[in-house]
Amino acid sequence: MTSPETADGRTTVVVITHDRRDQLLGTLDRLAGLPERPPVIVVDNASTDGTPEAVAARHPAVSVLAAGGNLGACARNLGVRHARTPYVAFSDDDSWWEPGALARAADLLDRHPRLGLLAAGVRVGPDGPPDPLNDLLAASPLAPAADLPGPPVLGFLACAAVARREAYLQAGGYHPIFFVGGEETLLAYDLAAHGWGVCHSPDVVAVHSPVGGVRPGRPAVQLRNAALTAWLRRPLAVALRHTRRLAVRARRDPEARAALRALAGRLPVALRERRALPPAVEAAARRLDLDLEGAVS
Repeated sequence: MTSPETADGRTTVVVITHDRRDQLLGTLDRLAGLPERPPVIVVDNASTDGTPEAVAARHPAVSVLAAGGNLGACARNLGVRHARTPYVAFSDDDSWWEPGALARAADLLDRHPRLGLLAAGVRVGPDGPPDPLNDLLAASPLAPAADLPGPPVLGFLACAAVARREAYLQAGGYHPIFFVGGEETLLAYDLAAHGWGVCHSPDVVAVHSPVGGVRPGRPAVQLRNAALTAWLRRPLAVALRHTRRLAVRARRDPEARAALRALAGRLPVALRERRALPPAVEAAARRLDLDLEGAVS
């Protein structure tokens, strides 16, 4: 592990943002204070609030890439391609990493060459409680893998993940079909399909400090993207079951109705890019489906 006086050159932090200049500047202040002193790349999703100029003035060492439009989650792909370190950590403009977390993550990635992505523990707010997601990841029903440093998972929070750059690029990064909201599962599937491990490490901690509660329309987007993930990678029976459930829910839920309409518009792309997961990865996905269904029932 690096000492506080020495920069750790193993990990770049990629941050995506759109029209949240002040929050972004606060995040960059925190990243600049990390003992690892990581290089930081901001990918700006066509902000109109002076974000690039503000970053250049306050954090001139930060690289700012213009996405050329609001690409949503897949703007992270631009940052990963631009990075020159073996590992890439992700933050959003409302999240950052605890001191020492990036060095711990890099140590784990150094020691476990099959580890493609590490799902960190998450704390809600600077002095807040652990995110409930932590318990779900820690209780993953997937069988332990001797060559991974934690429980295997097929999901994570995008702004609390550290990836091996080679693995991320091989898997194709985030798919543009999703925009933002629930985009992580497909990447986890694709990493696993290429033989990379995805696991949870509670000792690597990110802080997520969202402002303003759930964004308008986000539940519909997440429902749509869960169905799209099934159509992109899961067997036809699973995709149809997702869609049937969404249609039934749409009878009483306006968010589900919005999701169903949006799904129809994106379905041709999903069908064109549909491919089956390897049997072992599909078996793991089915195991997680059963676990989720058991928790809901």
